[in-house]
Amino acid sequence: MGTWDTGHFDNDTAADFAADLDDATEAGRTDLVRAALLRTIETQDYLDDDEGASAVAAAALVAEQCPGGLPVETVYGPDEPLPQFPADLRLLALRALDRVMADKSELRDLWLEADGADGEWQSGIARLRATLTAAISTETPAEASTAISAEMSTPQPDGLS
Repeated sequence: MGTWDTGHFDNDTAADFAADLDDATEAGRTDLVRAALLRTIETQDYLDDDEGASAVAAAALVAEQCPGGLPVETVYGPDEPLPQFPADLRLLALRALDRVMADKSELRDLWLEADGADGEWQSGIARLRATLTAAISTETPAEASTAISAEMSTPQPDGLS
């Protein structure tokens, strides 16, 4: 993976993911974000760094739309406007980040080796998790019900619940 900094889009895979989003229709952008999150969540074997990097980028875009979410301000992110993502993506984004930070994750292992357990990349993931967690905890009952329904239909890898 070509990586040049610790930002969520500061690697070849995430930049390619952003280009794919720009090439997609508006509805297709939501589908691409959902697919990146689900691929990561559903991986039960060793998680490849490319899958993890796409999921982190997708989670950053979901978190950006949450109350208090930090904007994705990088030349490597998507150029085209993104649709308002459905609330159920928040929980998927959180689960995907948990999977990226779990055992058997190449991206996590690479960053632990390069940046240590308390490095800038891990801090960025922690900020995304905090934003998503806060947004999930303040969802309306209707949003929570939709997220729970989506959650129940999504398989969970061993060790994640």
